Amino acid sequence: MSNPNTKTITRELQSHVAILGGCVALFWMIEIVDVFVFRGALNSYGVRPRNLDGLQGILLMPFLHGSFAHLAANTVPFVTLGWLIMLREVSDFFVVSGVTMLVSGLGVWLTGAPNSVHIGASGLIFGYFGFLLLRGYFERSFTSILLSLIVGFFYGSLIWGVLPSQPGVSWQAHFFGFVGGVLTAQLLGRQKPQIKN
Repeated sequence: MSNPNTKTITRELQSHVAILGGCVALFWMIEIVDVFVFRGALNSYGVRPRNLDGLQGILLMPFLHGSFAHLAANTVPFVTLGWLIMLREVSDFFVVSGVTMLVSGLGVWLTGAPNSVHIGASGLIFGYFGFLLLRGYFERSFTSILLSLIVGFFYGSLIWGVLPSQPGVSWQAHFFGFVGGVLTAQLLGRQKPQIKN
């Protein structure tokens, strides 16, 4: 007779794989179509700062990439950090993703350089990083603090990506994505039951 807990864990892991795998598959399918069918023309649908037509990029930016190398560089941290968010609750992943996309996209639209186009999932990745790094502070639970420390240890160097650094990299998407993740950590942290000794 199989253990009910094992079945529950198996179902949850299958759900995680389906969601993250579906997102990654969508990223790669869009990039393949963009490269081989549209010759990169889809990238013009990214965030274009202070251009009304560029507002659509707030939703589209994470799905568009400049090259397969750009997408490959985003895939591993997207899956790793996204999965760490799902470990607590799958719904957290969708809340963090939604808030981060909005904050990152609007931040880029308001502050990005004129006549630039911002694309890529790195804003989301920095949102996941900010959420996981600060969740322990807002929740004050042993598990969330431990996870924050682990993420800080392995991904702490990402923090430098929120500063203006190399040309062609949207530090605004990184910065405002991080802000969106921190805001979501605070929002969801308030909703978690506090454990008193």
